Amino acid sequence: MTWARLRPFVVLPPFVLVALLVIPVQMLALRFGWRLSHRLPIFFHRFACRVLGVRVTVRGTPETGRPLLIAANHVSWLDIVVIGSLFPVCFIAKSEVATWPLFGSLARLQRTVFVERERRSKTQDQAREIAERLSDGDAMVLFAEGTTGDGNMLLPFRSSLIGAARAAIDAGGHSHVLVQPVAVAYTRLQGLPMGRQWRPLVSWIGDIELPPHLMQIAREGAVDVTVLFGEPISFDRDGDRKRVTAQAEASVRLLLAETLRTGG
Repeated sequence: MTWARLRPFVVLPPFVLVALLVIPVQMLALRFGWRLSHRLPIFFHRFACRVLGVRVTVRGTPETGRPLLIAANHVSWLDIVVIGSLFPVCFIAKSEVATWPLFGSLARLQRTVFVERERRSKTQDQAREIAERLSDGDAMVLFAEGTTGDGNMLLPFRSSLIGAARAAIDAGGHSHVLVQPVAVAYTRLQGLPMGRQWRPLVSWIGDIELPPHLMQIAREGAVDVTVLFGEPISFDRDGDRKRVTAQAEASVRLLLAETLRTGG
């Protein structure tokens, strides 16, 4: 049996064990308001990157100002691990994530906001919850395409939840909210450029179940990903939601295209 076939059975047990150890500690940290609650997810995501063989390169600088809404492209569940390994963030995720074994518990403990994108009647309530979190100083990550792509092309950004930035201005009395475009580009596999044909191996699209895709990533054992932070866009009280969304999309599209063209 080759090492690639054996590798998931070597690296995934420690991954699951550490996750099970982190969960009760994070529960206590959140309950008692320990600062550890902001650092523990970073530790876990970095550990996950290491055991899964994911090497992260960062270009640009995460914005330190608040309130901050990060508008990123979306390729895989692995995006959460990658971005979460960099600095304290909370995610905005589809409601199905809450039902995933283990990952759902981890998402809740990172104070993820779960949204039902198909139910427009809930958009206002969901935007209000995101706005409150922004006002409280949480850096919120929104996968603005609303679904996962194949890693080669960017899908149009949806403006509905970026509207939470306006609500945050009203909720917290802020003069503006910063919207930072972020591109996640998967560039190499086993040290070689992925190219268009191999990049979908990392992407998580369609009806692929999580466990087999996790096994696939663990088998590969060497994935390079570049995270690019664009220039923040100031969304002020009189700002236009669709214009800001278009600006963020254009920035991510440019960052992604340039990185994929040069191979990282």
